[in-house]
Amino acid sequence: MSAFYYLLAIGAGLGITLQTTLNGQLAKGVGGDSVAAALFSFTAGAVCLGICSLMRGGTLTSLAAIPTQPWWSLLGGLLGAGALLSYVVLAPKIGLSALLGLAIAGQITSSLAIDHFGLMGAVERPVSPVKLVGSMVMLAGLGIALFGDSWSALFSR
Repeated sequence: MSAFYYLLAIGAGLGITLQTTLNGQLAKGVGGDSVAAALFSFTAGAVCLGICSLMRGGTLTSLAAIPTQPWWSLLGGLLGAGALLSYVVLAPKIGLSALLGLAIAGQITSSLAIDHFGLMGAVERPVSPVKLVGSMVMLAGLGIALFGDSWSALFSR
């Protein structure tokens, strides 16, 4: 079963890349307005989630429970909107590979801390030295992918 979840996670990553590309095209189509493009994209996603939620049922029960949740638990929506907006703004400026590579670097770093310390109610999963080295290798690979051409140009002079 975990292989299915791993494939689903890969699919989610592919979806983020496609979403970023499509939102960039949307921004161009609406006169270069990145904020409007992010708004329209987020609205389409919210409508889709609303329909799915209504089809599943229990939406009113979930909605009634919102006031009992900690205020900070709703920051996920703000962070998602901010990430989407930053992707639309940054993709044409630094390119998809740099943008998503650096976003993944932020995800790796923050996820290690969240897992290790069990932050924000996450299950505590201590970071082993092997996992830490693996993450550092991934980050080093990202550095090579992002800056390798300019580094090799320095050494070929």
